[in-house]
Amino acid sequence: MIEQETHRKRHVLLLAYQSLGIVYGDLSISPLYVYESAFSERLSHHKTEEVIFGACSFIFWSLTIFALLKYVFILLSVDDNGEGGTLAMYTLLCRHAKFSPLPNHQAADEELSAYHRPGYLMRNVPVSTFKRYLEKHKKSRTFLLLVVLFAACMVIGDGVFTPSLAVLSSFEGMQTHGIRVDHGALVIIVCAVLVGLFALQHRGTNKVSFMFAPIVIIWLLTIAIIGVYNIIKWNPKVYLALSPHYTYKFFIETDKDGWLSIGGLLLCITGTEAMYVDLGHFTATSIRIAFSCLVYPCLVLQYLGQAAFLSKNMSAIPIGFYASVPDPAFLPVLVIAILAAVVASQAVISATFSIVKQCHALGCFPRVKVVHTSRWIPWPDLHSRDKLDSYDSQFSRDRWFPRHNPFRKRLWARMHGCDHGQYLVVVASVHLCMAKGKSKYLMDAQNKVSMKWILALGPSLGIVRVPGIGLIYTELVSGVPAIFTHFVTNLPAIHQVVVFVCIKTVSVPHVSDRERYLVGRIGPKAYRMYRCIIRYGYKDSHENEEDYEDSLVKGIADFIQLEAEGCGLVDGTVDSRMAVVRTSGKFGTSLLSSEAEKQENKPSLQRSSRSSKSSVFESLQSQDEDEDEELPRSSQRTRTRFTLAGNENLGEEVKEELMELVEATEAGFAYIVGHSSIKARRSSSFLKRFIINVGYSFLRRNCRSPAVVLHIPHISLIEVGMIYHV
Repeated sequence: MIEQETHRKRHVLLLAYQSLGIVYGDLSISPLYVYESAFSERLSHHKTEEVIFGACSFIFWSLTIFALLKYVFILLSVDDNGEGGTLAMYTLLCRHAKFSPLPNHQAADEELSAYHRPGYLMRNVPVSTFKRYLEKHKKSRTFLLLVVLFAACMVIGDGVFTPSLAVLSSFEGMQTHGIRVDHGALVIIVCAVLVGLFALQHRGTNKVSFMFAPIVIIWLLTIAIIGVYNIIKWNPKVYLALSPHYTYKFFIETDKDGWLSIGGLLLCITGTEAMYVDLGHFTATSIRIAFSCLVYPCLVLQYLGQAAFLSKNMSAIPIGFYASVPDPAFLPVLVIAILAAVVASQAVISATFSIVKQCHALGCFPRVKVVHTSRWIPWPDLHSRDKLDSYDSQFSRDRWFPRHNPFRKRLWARMHGCDHGQYLVVVASVHLCMAKGKSKYLMDAQNKVSMKWILALGPSLGIVRVPGIGLIYTELVSGVPAIFTHFVTNLPAIHQVVVFVCIKTVSVPHVSDRERYLVGRIGPKAYRMYRCIIRYGYKDSHENEEDYEDSLVKGIADFIQLEAEGCGLVDGTVDSRMAVVRTSGKFGTSLLSSEAEKQENKPSLQRSSRSSKSSVFESLQSQDEDEDEELPRSSQRTRTRFTLAGNENLGEEVKEELMELVEATEAGFAYIVGHSSIKARRSSSFLKRFIINVGYSFLRRNCRSPAVVLHIPHISLIEVGMIYHV
């Protein structure tokens, strides 16, 4: 017991150490520019000791109230199964307020172990007024969603601009001590440093945090020592600025100018949102320890030291931090500052990627490629291109608009970016993506096939049933999609086993493997039509699992057995008799599996098992796999042979259905995906036609196709085109 407690404490301390390299980089370099930015405009006419002490008091209480009290002690306690961020809080609110941000919500999703907090009991709890208001008024839910998206887009915008601004600011410190570097060459150096930073992202958060944590520790200790040195040498009375009375005097003396300069002073809490957004990478305890024991005291000492220096050296205010550094320590501090600025970029990169991953999973972000470099952080390929675009535009602005202190101006533009509409454009794009995705789902739901029509066709569905398993991908969690009728109308044949596969994201961070597969039947048993809903949390990685087809077959087989026993079913309707197969304790017991040779080396085996694939098809398949050797799903995956387990308790009807499933598995799989698009009606307004036909179509063309996202082998893919007019 003592050893476990010791191991737990060591683990928490290790996470606290790693969090310094990921979470606190942006916050720790704020002393580089806070005083300089605050006194650059209107406060330049109020350079007195009381005003400087008042600014220091405002900074101290901002750090204390917003960073220490709000984030460390309050928000870190409001998590969604260990995940933090605006979207995590939103999904948590949606679950408790009984409304879903996703249109494909099911009652079975509420039975997930992660849906409710540990110890949750279904008891009569008084319903709050706010909860009733959200459940009753749809417009209030829409407004809440827009606020959440706006907050997420601000974090994304911060992640786009901060790396270039932070690194450039640290390099500009060279010019304060007579080291002259051409601004164009400086921008090129900054771009090279940032390209190297993004190249490190593929190492994963674990390795990057171990690499960057010592830099942040050295930087924080350095600025704390410099702060103590300046307090002792220049003005030991600066500790009086810790009193909130000086904040009051600051606004009294500066009047309107002080209120208009709050934006510059609030730069002291830049990066505090990373503590909450990156909560899923670490733990709340580790983040609290790192901030309370190291980050907060070092920042307070540095701000006090700068205030003490500036109170006796008013002319050094335009230079800011570097002017307060003793001359013998300038070059070492400059090098550490540059490294710390790189780490600061890492902090916002991690926060931005967490937000992008959550938005992508909840349908609020276009489909982009996400490479999971480690079990913590995702890496969207789209983001690196945005970074390079921001650096190019940054260089262009500097070239055409020279200024005395470019970093200060750009920081101010960053704080007031909403005035120029940058965030509003991002919010509009994200909301358009989510709204049209939801509209497409509702359109599919309205046009789904009636069960009466399917039942009237009979077991053969009025068409030829060929050997094999047909996996029809759909976003619908109930009913038969319209692409099914569109497919059989144009090609009157379907596989002997049809499985409607729905891969959906639920409003919980993670779904355990035991609860991932929800399997059911569509229509009578003789139809051999099944439904499989594969559920992921918004933080789960949709990895290219090699045993995906095997798990699907085992799930269907166990559902057949559970259905025969009459247990474990969620619903009882003809259309949706469902069961969470892996929770039954019988997963994988209906069929026995054995690993065969790789798929591309066994054409004779497939032909000997009633395969519908001709020799020409086999030749094309072999050629396609030779060209795509880098795709593990199509060429490196091994094939599994299934046999019926010797269970004497199974009835003849169940054995027959299982044997047919085994035969269909041997024949192979075909992936049928709907390729649908939305067009505005000709009678629609010009604005609606522009948004749908131009805006939405542009986003759709620049997103990854569903076949690529689902890792479907190209040789087995069948796409069915559908056009919806709205």
